[in-house]
Amino acid sequence: MCDNDKNQRHNSRMARKKAVVDQMIAQADQDKGLLVINTGNGKGKSSAGFGVVARALGHGMRVGVVQFIKDATSTGEEQFFRRFPEVDYHVMGEGFTWETQNRERDIKAAKKGWQKACEMLRSDEYDVVLLDELNIVLKYGYLTTEEVIEVLQKRPPMQHVVITGRAAKQALIEIADTVTEMTLVKHAFKAGIRAQKGIEF
Repeated sequence: MCDNDKNQRHNSRMARKKAVVDQMIAQADQDKGLLVINTGNGKGKSSAGFGVVARALGHGMRVGVVQFIKDATSTGEEQFFRRFPEVDYHVMGEGFTWETQNRERDIKAAKKGWQKACEMLRSDEYDVVLLDELNIVLKYGYLTTEEVIEVLQKRPPMQHVVITGRAAKQALIEIADTVTEMTLVKHAFKAGIRAQKGIEF
């Protein structure tokens, strides 16, 4: 097949695709605050959440961040986003569960973090709220899925919420607008490579 034929076929295929996409765009006529969930065993759930934070800042939006589970160990995202007065940033965890080995302490930290999250979710001052690792908190039963859903459903109508962490609860998935499952294909850690600054933290 000559290049001219390939180009014509490509142009025809793209024209058909554009017609489908244009129709979908025309039908998408609603505005609402979205609930986005990043879950799965693959890397990138929190990174994707912080990508949304960066995008929101680009639009002049105010953002709230509550990090569950993760402790006060300084991360690249925390050091970066704390520079912005538009970001209200709170690290509320005590460390990964296999490090703390103390369920009571983990529950206490989770409840304190959820209290801060509720303040944000009840306020129309925040355009975007990132609840990092909240799925892990729910997985271990530190908070109930029911109480979280109740607050999420009563938040301001145009407030966007991003929830990250493995093992998202099915009830949460059902009320979400967008759910992405990160799939692990390969990870450097399993080859004996340490967590690298700027990549893992």
